[in-house]
Amino acid sequence: MSNYPADMESLRAEIAAAAARMIAEDGADYSSAKRKAARQILGNAKVSGNILPDNAQIEEEVRLYQELFLSDSQPARLLHLRKLALRLMTELARFNPYLTGAALNGTAGEHSDIYLQLFTESPKDVLIYLLNKNIQFEVSETPHFKNGHEAVETVSFILEKEGIHLVLYVLDDLRGAIKTSTARGLERADIGAVRALIAEIGSI
Repeated sequence: MSNYPADMESLRAEIAAAAARMIAEDGADYSSAKRKAARQILGNAKVSGNILPDNAQIEEEVRLYQELFLSDSQPARLLHLRKLALRLMTELARFNPYLTGAALNGTAGEHSDIYLQLFTESPKDVLIYLLNKNIQFEVSETPHFKNGHEAVETVSFILEKEGIHLVLYVLDDLRGAIKTSTARGLERADIGAVRALIAEIGSI
């Protein structure tokens, strides 16, 4: 039988802090960092879902870690990624680009990539556009934001030594994307919103 501390909140906070350190320092994704942190703290004990922190708690710990240990470098890194994202979004404006991920929520670090969601009548048009620009890319799949079960194509490539990931949605998905972003907070940002974020931490 597992012998967990009585204070579950304290245990979740400890796991969240450990996971945040892995994310900030090593570039681990949230899911793997959470599992690895739980193993480090609990050993081989069986872990129930209610013990693990959610992504929002881990994200807050990432912010705290960056403020404490990376305050001399992280803001500049974030600004750089947002500027590059804005330039790319401007070039891809015809595909209705929205910024998501760490570059949007402010937790981007040394290992973070840029994630854009594109909404277009034909996702193949994005592939044709990149081919015409002589950009070499790889195609994978990402769970759809609306249910997590349906998959959509994701195009990944390197631009100015930074990882870029374009998640391709059809135009009809845009209404749902805006609705969820409004209901849950800023989950994605269009060109104007990204430009405003940049203005908050530095001039373009």
